[in-house]
Amino acid sequence: METPGSQSSLHRANLERVVRAVRMAGSLTQAEIARSTGLSAATVSNIVRELKDGGTVEVTPTSAGGRRARSVSLSGDAGIVVGVDFGHSHLRVAVGNLAHQVLAEEAEPIDVDASAAEGFDRAEQLVNRLIAATGIDPGKVVGVGLGVPGPIDVESGTLGSTAILPGWTGTNPGRELSGRLGVPVHVDNDANLGALGELVWGGGRGAADLAYIKVASGVGAGLVISGQIYRGPGGTAGEIGHITLDEAGPVCRCGNRGCLETFTAARYVLPLLQPSHGPDLTMARVVQLAREGDPGCRRVIADVGRHIGSGVANLCNLLNPSRVVLGGDLAEAGELVLAPIRESVSRYAIPSAARQLGIVPGTLGGRAEVLGALALVLSEMGDSTLLDGVQPSDAAALA
Repeated sequence: METPGSQSSLHRANLERVVRAVRMAGSLTQAEIARSTGLSAATVSNIVRELKDGGTVEVTPTSAGGRRARSVSLSGDAGIVVGVDFGHSHLRVAVGNLAHQVLAEEAEPIDVDASAAEGFDRAEQLVNRLIAATGIDPGKVVGVGLGVPGPIDVESGTLGSTAILPGWTGTNPGRELSGRLGVPVHVDNDANLGALGELVWGGGRGAADLAYIKVASGVGAGLVISGQIYRGPGGTAGEIGHITLDEAGPVCRCGNRGCLETFTAARYVLPLLQPSHGPDLTMARVVQLAREGDPGCRRVIADVGRHIGSGVANLCNLLNPSRVVLGGDLAEAGELVLAPIRESVSRYAIPSAARQLGIVPGTLGGRAEVLGALALVLSEMGDSTLLDGVQPSDAAALA
């Protein structure tokens, strides 16, 4: 039995610190592990050797700053994680390993008016099909990350009443999917998962404090503070779409008037252009036409950008993030939408906060949320099972 404060318990804690750092980053050099964990280079070297001998990590030659180095990642067969993302009109699933490699990924359309049970059935089928396609034993699945377009109650795990998917309100998505797949399921809203995806793989890499803004059928923000998703005590942090811009504006689905969402979300924006561009217009098509020079689409994209900028300015004044990442179809508009966002931030945010803020497009596109679901499992899973086969060497036990 390990006694708190004993050499063996200290060593175990150091093992977990190294595994956790590698698990969250995907791969790190030994020097980077030392910097991120605060452990000495000698201690890291001994622990990495021990983890490699136990089959927990893989070590490959690399270079850093022009010098030879060793890259450390979790073993490719240590386990697999699954990401599931339900959108307004799609279901996307990805299967990855603990070394942050995506092994299989697929998306399919889904009827937003379908029942929750049908949606979970479709997810179960797609997950099982992709796992089978990888040829990996389903028993290797350590967890599933699930994204839904609505707030999740932290205490009950139920989907809130402002969910965009009709008929899903009050369901417990994590419990439902876990019952079908027989593994732990971690649930979060799509904006939070988009933030995680961009933080780990995309435009948010290297930022400790950021906001991921997703504009689609609704508008939400995933907030990262000190490297961690901030959800608030009730799980509703980041509902930027319901900041009031005009008290006499259009009635929002939340019941208030003039919310940011009523000036930026697709359901409100597309009708402005449909008389001149046809009833089948989508936001992706609006962005494409704007990039091709269509004046009406450019005007609408610019107006949307200025409204988003007002909401971002409020975030700046309250949280002072270092970076804002714009996701969804709008990000493809590039400077056509980013420049108006910066214009509003410059006008409405505290100057010192605006100067420190970088506003960038997401780099993952429609994959941000499903990759964030993978990252959610990687962040929530424990390290104990990864260390079960590790036997301390004499040198490592003294580290």
